[in-house]
Amino acid sequence: MGPVTDTSGGGRAGFFAIVPAGGAGTRLWPLSRAGHPKFLLDLTGSGRTLLQQTWDRLVPLAGADGVLVVTGAAHAKAVAAQLDALPVGNLLAEPSPRDSTAAICLAAAVVRRRDPDAVVGSFAADAVIRDVPAFHAAVGEAIAAAAGGYVVTIGIEPDHPSTAFGYIRLGAPLGVDGAPSAHVVERFVEKPDAATAAAYLAEGTYRWNAGMFVARADVLLDLLAQFRPELAAGVETIAEAWDTDRRDAVLAEVWPTLEKVAIDYALAEPAAAAGRVAVVPAALGWDDVGDFAALADLVAETAGSEGGGTSTASGDFRVSVLGDGAHVLSAHAGGFVVPSSGRVIAVIGLEDVVVVDTPDAVLVTTRAHAQAVKAIVDRLKAEGRHELT
Repeated sequence: MGPVTDTSGGGRAGFFAIVPAGGAGTRLWPLSRAGHPKFLLDLTGSGRTLLQQTWDRLVPLAGADGVLVVTGAAHAKAVAAQLDALPVGNLLAEPSPRDSTAAICLAAAVVRRRDPDAVVGSFAADAVIRDVPAFHAAVGEAIAAAAGGYVVTIGIEPDHPSTAFGYIRLGAPLGVDGAPSAHVVERFVEKPDAATAAAYLAEGTYRWNAGMFVARADVLLDLLAQFRPELAAGVETIAEAWDTDRRDAVLAEVWPTLEKVAIDYALAEPAAAAGRVAVVPAALGWDDVGDFAALADLVAETAGSEGGGTSTASGDFRVSVLGDGAHVLSAHAGGFVVPSSGRVIAVIGLEDVVVVDTPDAVLVTTRAHAQAVKAIVDRLKAEGRHELT
């Protein structure tokens, strides 16, 4: 796939978008690997990778010069190739994984040194958002609420009782100009069991936590200094050197010492307990494409649409395909197939099957067992077969 060259959209003055691009997407193995994770893949059949689609959504908000991508050093070259309009100084390559707080807050600290009044927003590189205008509207409200000193998250309206996501409970309306939908966050809750998830959906005051955060850079970093002072000091030390010739030396020295902690635990939850977090509820058609069950639904939805997936039908059964449908034959079968090895795949007499064929590994499972794929990756690692992970 060729690089992205669209730089349209001047963006909002003073708004910067941070894109954490990490993780291996192990539940999408063998399609997603540590060396080529899911954000670098076209998982929608649109001709655009998830990272490129994220860029397309954010450039109209922040402008091409206002998007920063934080990724592992091993993926920096691939990210740069896919986003050729990304300024060199806006690609932050991590020497090693230190989780989301270090990644997001380093980018925020770099931005604050460039623009002390900046508002930053963090948006994952590997999500699908079908309703882009609704996304832009929600971010606009979040920016307005952030101007009042809040850390603002975008809460996804749930359409089923999922146990795969954390939840946000809405409190009182925020009452901030420009953010009519915003509420105070009463609390964040961990991934629930099925009965609890159903109760959350019925109650109507819970939203999925998609990990999107918008805040003034100074507010975010001041809260980090309050809740994780050592981590804050390390981030500031690196940021001070970022736009200088000392960057590599300081990064190599300080980065490995940073605490490895998710931003939800380090910042969002304690800030919510202090009344400093707001939420903008939104229905975005959001999907984190977390496993093959989710990917199968996504591809089935786009099957037959322009640039989407394809399908092959036999009787009352249908197999949806991510890739070249000519490589898939089915008879009395239903499910999802990814043909990426060049071989022809024939599926006969199976329902709800998932088949992923790559040059060096084949996965055969069912949608019901999609979450268990990670266990295979863990086993391969334990056996030292890292070339397959």
